[in-house]
Amino acid sequence: FRNALAINDSAAQLADANQNLRAGTNQLIRDLLMAGRMIGTEGIAMPTGPGITFARPGPVAMNFPEIADGDATLQLPSITTGFQLGPSIRNSRTDMITIMTVDEFMPIVTTPPTNAASPIQGTLSNDGTYVQLAAVSLWIDGDTVGDTPAMKPGDLVYYQGTNGNAIQTVTSLDKVLHRIYFASGDPVNDFFHFNQPNATDPPVPCPCASARPLGAIKQLAANQAWTAPVTLFKALMITYYVDNTTTPGTPRLTRVINHFPPQALAGVVEDLDLTYDLYDGSVNPTAVQFLPQLIGTTTYTANQIRKVNLHVGVRSETISKPTQDYVRNHITTSVNVRSLAAVDKYPS
Repeated sequence: FRNALAINDSAAQLADANQNLRAGTNQLIRDLLMAGRMIGTEGIAMPTGPGITFARPGPVAMNFPEIADGDATLQLPSITTGFQLGPSIRNSRTDMITIMTVDEFMPIVTTPPTNAASPIQGTLSNDGTYVQLAAVSLWIDGDTVGDTPAMKPGDLVYYQGTNGNAIQTVTSLDKVLHRIYFASGDPVNDFFHFNQPNATDPPVPCPCASARPLGAIKQLAANQAWTAPVTLFKALMITYYVDNTTTPGTPRLTRVINHFPPQALAGVVEDLDLTYDLYDGSVNPTAVQFLPQLIGTTTYTANQIRKVNLHVGVRSETISKPTQDYVRNHITTSVNVRSLAAVDKYPS
């Protein structure tokens, strides 16, 4: 009878550990599959200037490690690595990861409008600090029937146009005027410091028809009406890390969207280890732990990520009586990132 109880207890603890494992990895894998949607491998161009840094959500205060492309424009990649930036669990540092994607459930907004009453068209202000929407717009009003929430301060908007791309943080909404604002210098709602309309893009003299950050796009518009087509998407920044602070001794896999309150997905997570397979058409390094990184004579960046290798380890919530220890289980898998995995193998 005692042996039967022990077997039953061990089975219950193993089921508990496996449930935590499924709860955590299923959502993480889904988000990894959607990384870079509508953004792609080039990432998002960021404004530049003296002392400009961009805050990154996580277990401790940190900044994004932007990367520079060929014309020295800073880029926020679709996937930002975080090797050993999480807490130490059982004498082993955990990783974190930040994913950029586009909300698949929120309709896009196109500018300039061809029909002022269209719910999916809008007008950007001359200085790019707000978008004027129609009297009926899901971005302002939401849709309770379709379970589409309205935009709110702290949401992110991804600009994509003929002059490049940019990202802005929603700081306020005016439901009377039907406007969404992207004010600069808002320390509460613009946690990331993305709203810098007066920042400059590449610090070299040129007409820069390819200039991409919002500040440069505004300068190209010269404070005139935006005539070039620009499409606005609701962007999502999704960060994963292990939280061992909220409930010390019970580390939880935590998911943060933008800078909204974190959500504990699963516990008890003791290992979160991530490596990345890259593509350069020649060496194609695998199992790279962090980026940017110099490998041989080549500096590889996060824009070359094509596959994410994931290892998650969990333990049961309580100690198993027969062994007087926790029951542990692990999963190791790889995720081909859909929007980043396609490569051109046929150079012209």
